[in-house]
Amino acid sequence: MYTKQQRIAELAKQLPEVSFTSLAYHIDLEWLKAAYRYTRKDAAVGVDGMTAHEYEKNLEVRLQSLLERFKSGTYRAQPVRRVYIPKSTSVKELRPLGIPVLEDKILERAVKMVMEPLYEQDFLNSSYGFRPGRSVHKALDMLWNEAMGMRGCWVLEVDIRKFYDTMKHEHLRAFLKRRVCDGVVVRTVGKWLKAGVMEEGTVHYDEEGSPQGRVISPLLSNLYLHYVLDEWFTREIVPRLNHRASLVRFADDAVMLFADQREAEVVKNVLKKRFARYGLELHPEKTRLVKFTMPPLKGQCESWSFDFLGFTHYWGKSRRGLWVIKRKTSGKKFRAAVKRVNQWCKENRHMPVKEQHKTLCVKLRGHYNFYGITCNIRSLNRFKECVQAGWRKWLNRCKRPKGRGKLTYDRFNKLLKRYMLPAPYIAHTYA
Repeated sequence: MYTKQQRIAELAKQLPEVSFTSLAYHIDLEWLKAAYRYTRKDAAVGVDGMTAHEYEKNLEVRLQSLLERFKSGTYRAQPVRRVYIPKSTSVKELRPLGIPVLEDKILERAVKMVMEPLYEQDFLNSSYGFRPGRSVHKALDMLWNEAMGMRGCWVLEVDIRKFYDTMKHEHLRAFLKRRVCDGVVVRTVGKWLKAGVMEEGTVHYDEEGSPQGRVISPLLSNLYLHYVLDEWFTREIVPRLNHRASLVRFADDAVMLFADQREAEVVKNVLKKRFARYGLELHPEKTRLVKFTMPPLKGQCESWSFDFLGFTHYWGKSRRGLWVIKRKTSGKKFRAAVKRVNQWCKENRHMPVKEQHKTLCVKLRGHYNFYGITCNIRSLNRFKECVQAGWRKWLNRCKRPKGRGKLTYDRFNKLLKRYMLPAPYIAHTYA
């Protein structure tokens, strides 16, 4: 499988303008077995109720049948089951999530594995979301280097309203056929787009969008924005500007950096028309132009900041007294993380303290591993303090044996010495 992927990548790099017509040829039974291994077995079930445990009972026969239906064109995609989950920053706002059936997940992953090496040769360095070898912290690193190189710039925060629900199928098919003309693959992707969504027992068929939750959706979204935003900005906009400009995108979140304010305002107006042409809309409140410059004179301490990928970016002085860009956990993400931990402590306050301590250590280390970047140690310390306060609060609200009074701060500090929570640490060091 890896040899085939490497060969596809080499051909795609050698032939940047060629559309591939025989990608489905590479997908065989072993390829589907590999796709099944990479598929989560504990995920929620789709509309058919099929679990991985049941599917494995006759795995090879089922995969062989799936392969034959895929190659012959008799494969039929089933609707996704729609559920709503709260957004990470708000409990009131709900995010729609589509849950495909297990068989669709396997085939989607197989098709993704054959298409990904091809498009990795086309995608630009400014794109970081849902790509192999690229992460949030690498996107943050590029953003830091670009902004520091400009020594102050204008930042255009780009927020696309309901991006996954508004991608136009006709444009997506046109973008897909620029590099993939394999009839089997193109028809299968079209079946997933038209499969429909089941909600409260009723199936709805949408003319646009790709449900979040499908395995193939991240690749299709990157493909859509590659042509609509990345390639357009890099090859058409930047050469026409008189000053430096750059783009950093992670999935559907993006920021543009401009050295000149007038050029930034012009691009913002043109971007709105560009997105409207392809059925997309900028969020009027979340899309904004921010002045992001260091205080030029002594005594002018007013700072401009912006949020991106869970961090607030702002100017501050280093230990050597130089103006540098610093990052801290954004207020929305911080409050949401504290709320999730408090909710867990509330729901599990009946568990033994030893078990609670074990889970809280995992949650803290996960938070440190993501938000533990240079200059963010204060936010990490605050988070640990909030976790300790929430833990003590809900320990005091569980039934306690007779003779044991309220868990005072002294008694809680003694408990923390026995069940120590991990100290904050910096997991990602930047210059």
